[in-house]
Amino acid sequence: MGGARTADFGARLRRLREAAGLTQEELASRAGLSAKAVSALERGERKRPYPHTIGALADALELSGAEREALIDAAPKRSGMAFIPPTGQEDLVYTLPVPLTPLIGRERDAAVVRSLLVRGETRLLTLTGPGGVGKTRLGLEVARGAANLFPDGALFVDLAPLGDAVLVLSTVSQALGLRATGDRPLLEAIQGHLREKRLLLVLDNFEHVLGAVSEVASLVSSCPKLAVLATSRAPLRVRGERQYPVPPLRLPDLVHARDAEEVARAPAVEFFVERAREASPSFELTENNAAVVAKICRRLEGLPLALELAAARVSLLGAVTLLARLDQALEAGGAHDLPERQQTMRATLRWSYELLSEEEKALFRSLSVFAGGFKLEAAEVVGAAGEAGTGKILGLLGRLLEQSLVVATDTGEEVRYRMLEPIRQYALEELEESGEAEATRRRHAEFFLDLAERAEPEHKGPDQVEWLERLEKEHANLRAAMGWALSMSDAETAARGWALWIFWWYHSHQREGRRWMEAVLEGDLSPPSRAKVLMVAGSMAFGHGDYEQSEKYCEECLELSEQAGDDLRAALAQVGLGLAAMGRSDHEAAASHLQGAQRSFQEADEDFGVAHVTTYLGILALTRGEEGKATQTLEEGLAVARRIGDRGSAYIALYNLAQMALSRADHDRAATLFEEGVTLSEQIGDRANVAYCLEGLAVVASARGDAERSARLIGAAEGLHEAVGVPAYVYYEPYHSLYEHTVSATRSLLGEEGFKEARAEGRDMSFEQAVAYGLEREEASPA
Repeated sequence: MGGARTADFGARLRRLREAAGLTQEELASRAGLSAKAVSALERGERKRPYPHTIGALADALELSGAEREALIDAAPKRSGMAFIPPTGQEDLVYTLPVPLTPLIGRERDAAVVRSLLVRGETRLLTLTGPGGVGKTRLGLEVARGAANLFPDGALFVDLAPLGDAVLVLSTVSQALGLRATGDRPLLEAIQGHLREKRLLLVLDNFEHVLGAVSEVASLVSSCPKLAVLATSRAPLRVRGERQYPVPPLRLPDLVHARDAEEVARAPAVEFFVERAREASPSFELTENNAAVVAKICRRLEGLPLALELAAARVSLLGAVTLLARLDQALEAGGAHDLPERQQTMRATLRWSYELLSEEEKALFRSLSVFAGGFKLEAAEVVGAAGEAGTGKILGLLGRLLEQSLVVATDTGEEVRYRMLEPIRQYALEELEESGEAEATRRRHAEFFLDLAERAEPEHKGPDQVEWLERLEKEHANLRAAMGWALSMSDAETAARGWALWIFWWYHSHQREGRRWMEAVLEGDLSPPSRAKVLMVAGSMAFGHGDYEQSEKYCEECLELSEQAGDDLRAALAQVGLGLAAMGRSDHEAAASHLQGAQRSFQEADEDFGVAHVTTYLGILALTRGEEGKATQTLEEGLAVARRIGDRGSAYIALYNLAQMALSRADHDRAATLFEEGVTLSEQIGDRANVAYCLEGLAVVASARGDAERSARLIGAAEGLHEAVGVPAYVYYEPYHSLYEHTVSATRSLLGEEGFKEARAEGRDMSFEQAVAYGLEREEASPA
């Protein structure tokens, strides 16, 4: 029977071809087949032609409905299964939806994924990522680009409409054009149909039908030529699966945000502009709006769906207003051809949220209070509420990671987790609605203020680099903790932020530190807490030249500390008073305060204080013209600093010793000391101090006759000063006139245009480039 049907099909195909006046080669060309394949079908050598092959031939022959059905009916059928090609989709290659917009910023991703399929080593490949990241669009691009590698077709199956995993197989069989006609199990029938086929099966939106994973795995294992490309917010977790996490689009660098040409190179911006033009054809990226567009793209973390929804509102709001109202823009309806679940960002995220268990939902909500990411230990404390105790957090976090609701970054030294900002905002909304917000934020604040207090003593010794870096990574969380405490009028909790004073100072956050401490001082505080806060407020005020206010804060701190018997706090207040006195050239008062502080630090074996105050006494001697005493005292302070591993007081001493070497025209000695100052400053992230040392190296370069290098160093120092807000270190001011003379001399030697060009090259340097250039490392770039 099978042989007769094969012969009947072949004869019918030949008659139809000849009636159409086509050669085998011409029919093959129209149908996308080889002439050899058409010849084999007509001779009956190729048995059981595939449904998409029959459909392609019918289209090429332009058959009527009755002729098409007759040709299909003439084809041999497999046992227990009939072939029903989907109407209008007979060629499976063309069952792939045709996107209406070009793919942007995914060229590398598409090439990598396609290569995995081409090599044949990966037969189950899952594109993972959060909702709206563009998994489906990338999957379609890959499938269309790889279709010629799958002679039996590329079939797209959208699983999003399915409400139950049991429907997956029947949906696949329908897409294949199969209909069960006997008792044969559906899985077995599909396996029989696909066993010898070189076909690409694209299964879209698998995350909510993961119960069908085992059946898909069985298809792959039993059909050696079949490849499955799945898209899912969570991996399928079966043997042989290879995951490809789809990242958000690359973001623009805000450092060059005013350069429209530079901003436009970022794929996220290119995508946003393309979609904005669809809504408003006159929209252009210009020098006036480039910075705003860059901020929009960064706020939306490069998520294509979020960018598309926001761009659709450009014509209504304009870029500036859009930035201010991004949340509203994401809630407005998107393009009508988007699936309903993607009409708004909230709908997309709700889809993911509803797939979580109750414990996973609770942790998801809790993690929204983190700003700038978090480590596992923080998640275990902040997320440990209700039934989800600390021991469960690791497993729950892993599942959120798998669902693409949390992303992880492994630096090789640690793993940090975070939520993309649109996801975090949605989680925050759920947290507020749950009634858990206050308790969760309190756990968050307690954890990070505990961390600040643990870090404070560590900032004074050999491990200060690691601890300063740790606080820099948690800076956004520390801000969030203090901000929440102040919003709750809990000044006593917020006051614990005083412990950040060394971090604020060394990392050039003096202005921010002062704002926090002054805000805390407006609340109700116990005397001990008020004394700590006053000390820090005074220190930060001094850091940018407000000596009068610094002195007021330190005087009140000294009074409260003496009343409480807190000798160390009183000594720190005396240091502040001594530096303020130096600022107004009251040398006697400065000496009295600094010497009193030195005695207190020595009696308490507080070497960090000893190192700093000894260095300040050396500077005081220098301002008095006592160079011999100044040199000896500065070297004593430097020795203590080196012994305890405090780079901060070390580079202050080095800077002043270098300036003394300059005054003696000992340029080699000065350069060595400035360079060590740059190295130590770089290690703890003190950009302001790097800037001052670069100024010193500019003086050296000028004295050596290298005016161009001097101008670049001047520009690099200026750029760093602007970036950090120019802390006005009073103990560096005596050398200002020498630097100003260098600037004038360099401008004169190079001419105004030459000086401007070289200085601009320096100003354009990144922090890393400026350090490298100052130290004359090979990787330095003057441009």
